[in-house]
Amino acid sequence: MLQKLSLRARINLLLALVLTLGLAINVARLLFEAGPRVQAEDQSVIRLAREFIDTIVAGLNEAPDPEARLTQIVHDLNRLRHVSITLQGGAVARQGIAGERGDDAHVRSPPPWFVRLVHPEQTTVSVPISVKGKPGSLLITSHPDDEMAEIWDGIITQLLIGTAVAIVLFLITSRVVSRALTPIGALSEAMAKIEAGGYDTRVKPDGPPELVAICDKLNHLASTLGDAVDDKRRLAERVVSLQDVERKEIARELHDEFGPYLFALRVHASALTRISDVGEPNVEASRKHGSAILEQLNALQQSNRRVLEKLRPVGLTELGLREALGALLRLWRESHPGINIETAISPSLGETGETADLTIYRTIQEALTNAFRHAGATRIHVSVEPAELPSGPARPARGGALVRIRDNGSGLGPDHKLGFGLTGMRERILALGGSLTIASGDGGVTVEALVPRDLGR
Repeated sequence: MLQKLSLRARINLLLALVLTLGLAINVARLLFEAGPRVQAEDQSVIRLAREFIDTIVAGLNEAPDPEARLTQIVHDLNRLRHVSITLQGGAVARQGIAGERGDDAHVRSPPPWFVRLVHPEQTTVSVPISVKGKPGSLLITSHPDDEMAEIWDGIITQLLIGTAVAIVLFLITSRVVSRALTPIGALSEAMAKIEAGGYDTRVKPDGPPELVAICDKLNHLASTLGDAVDDKRRLAERVVSLQDVERKEIARELHDEFGPYLFALRVHASALTRISDVGEPNVEASRKHGSAILEQLNALQQSNRRVLEKLRPVGLTELGLREALGALLRLWRESHPGINIETAISPSLGETGETADLTIYRTIQEALTNAFRHAGATRIHVSVEPAELPSGPARPARGGALVRIRDNGSGLGPDHKLGFGLTGMRERILALGGSLTIASGDGGVTVEALVPRDLGR
């Protein structure tokens, strides 16, 4: 039931409960204090009346008419509130009491249960007196009805005023809470628009500081998501562009290298066919055309290996990343003996997966190619070691490899733009969830890549 209520309804319900509980506690306190208060008032009035009687009756026998004087005293004492004075052996009218109560006619009469709770019994005290040697007594009887009526009237007044104050506080607080929670509706609408793809949606920061912070963060999230979608679109366009570039390069390789070799093979094969049609074949000419065919086949095989190397490193799957990198670095050392190439591949790297292995291989291959072609370096250091990739909002922490290629070449110029190779590698690594950074300084260029392991490893 409570879970189905809105936040505004929950706050209002809690506020109503707190105000009701506070009012109930205050009324309960008044009820709890009513009994001791009536008893204290009762005892105080009895004590006061008794002391007053003792003082007045002390000189009663010296009066000319003691009995008339006593009657007058009793009549006058009955003007006191909360008590009645009765001469034992005869009652004296209580006009004074009735008159006093008439002044409190506006006071609400308490219900019977309240009378029983506060003062269930009356208190009676007898004061002995002597008139001309005749013993007698005055009976003092407490009547706390007026006091109980005042207390009950105070409770009702407190209840009414407290209820009015509680209602006013509830309305004011409810209004304040309603205004404070108004931005939540705007936040909900903005989230729905963002979910539907409206990443340009923004929420006006309003309300208390907490909601203002949430609005700011939601605006930042929408902006970040919009940038991410744009980056994804540009990445997709870049991938398509790079694929087209690779297809063009392969087509050029096939046309420029395979085409001439195949044409030459066709020529030499045709020549051999013509020679074989002669009655007496020319052995020397046949040997010449055969040797040419072998040379063309060898060149064609080399071109085929070069094209395959661009498409997929030879031996990477069969031999593993360590052996494939070793073969690649040996090839570079043999072709560039004047350049010192240092390698450090951590033995604790472990298996990273086929996709990660290919990415690491291509990153090192592309960095070495740029270093040899453009940097003029004399020393290159290549290292591969295990690393832990930081977690993000949409991905958990993940192991991977840290690849670093550092040379002592001339570095990059201030207006230098990355070529297709490193740009493609950066986008490939970003798509896998890693990162690639290129730092240039007086000491050369450092290419550093964080390549995550394949999922499931």
